[in-house]
Amino acid sequence: MRRAFLAITGLAAGTTALVVLKGAPGAGQAAQDRPVAEAPVVPAGSPAPGPTPGGGTPSARPSASAKPSPRAGASRAPASRTTRAAPRTTTAAPRTTAPRTTTRTVTGPVVTYEYGSLQVRITLSGSRIVDATGLGMPLDGQSGLRSDDVQARYSGSSGEVVAKQGANLSTVSGATYTSTAYKRSLQAAIDKA
Repeated sequence: MRRAFLAITGLAAGTTALVVLKGAPGAGQAAQDRPVAEAPVVPAGSPAPGPTPGGGTPSARPSASAKPSPRAGASRAPASRTTRAAPRTTTAAPRTTAPRTTTRTVTGPVVTYEYGSLQVRITLSGSRIVDATGLGMPLDGQSGLRSDDVQARYSGSSGEVVAKQGANLSTVSGATYTSTAYKRSLQAAIDKA
């Protein structure tokens, strides 16, 4: 029983010594082949790295039983810390950002015609018309009905102005004067834009 205990203890001590001599877990060949100028920094109060009696490299983590030996006649000065940035090996993909499109509103002049007056306001995203609206159009009677017909055909984000991207619109039947006034104000707003 005693021999088995000594054999297990000896095996554990040998394994521990092997781990200490080979280096800490995770420290691969790159850490062991590092030139002296790039040796790992040792925090103050830790033993200075140096060759071990077995010819290997000491562990980055000293064992709990390892104590630094004081040097005879030398006072212990705090160790200076030097760090060196590791070269970056990965490169980020270039950023591709779409140019911001600016949305702006342009209003055409007030155009007076036989049944009243109106003006057209367009909304542009970049150079593209995305919305159009008739402002100040007559609301009452026959003129109001004609205005509703023109508004329904030309205005809005799905109207003919957005579809054709210009003032070359077909005339609304029965609302010739209102259509003509709308197109004149629209053309002036496009010219401003």
